[in-house]
Amino acid sequence: MPLAITVRAVLLDMDGTLVDSTAIVERLWLQWAAAHGVDPAAVLEVVHGRQGHESMALLLPGRDPAVNRAENAAMLQAETTQTDGVVAVPGAAALLATLADAPHALVTSADEGLASARMAAAGLGMPQVRVTAEHVSRSKPDPEGFLLAARLLDVDPADCLVLEDSPTGIAAGLAAGMTVIGVGPRATDAGAVAVVPDLTSLHVAVTAAGIRIDLG
Repeated sequence: MPLAITVRAVLLDMDGTLVDSTAIVERLWLQWAAAHGVDPAAVLEVVHGRQGHESMALLLPGRDPAVNRAENAAMLQAETTQTDGVVAVPGAAALLATLADAPHALVTSADEGLASARMAAAGLGMPQVRVTAEHVSRSKPDPEGFLLAARLLDVDPADCLVLEDSPTGIAAGLAAGMTVIGVGPRATDAGAVAVVPDLTSLHVAVTAAGIRIDLG
């Protein structure tokens, strides 16, 4: 079904939306699951879209948050140095080029170092405005990151479009009062206004009226 949306700003998730890093993320988390005796299926169900220490808190309730943060820091370091196989999602480079002079921001649960490493490995430039793990007190599905990005861009949340791949991220965008388009198979049935297989399905134009996105 054809869909046309006009907004003032586009907020972009990174992993699974701009960058395909699934193999590395899942490999490291499955190693963590094995070391802690946690069901691998439960791990893969919750880790996408969240900051690592919050995923650990869900998977091992009652554990000292300081331990979760320490293990998350070690995992972030491992992820930052393991970028083999990280590639751009089809259409990501073209989308970023189209948005270069329009209000847009990266909103990711990765920290600045990991975001920079993965975007560089995928051959993508970093948006000037970005909200990473260091900038928020609560990760997705809390809307804090998306609301902060809207403030930094001086755009009303209702005038923002979110591109997200995970149910956790989609929930955060919806909680922020934004329109959300899902990207990839994890986004199916998560409440987005539409779901596309990758970014080549989006036809984006920057006009005097705003940023127009056409699907279908």
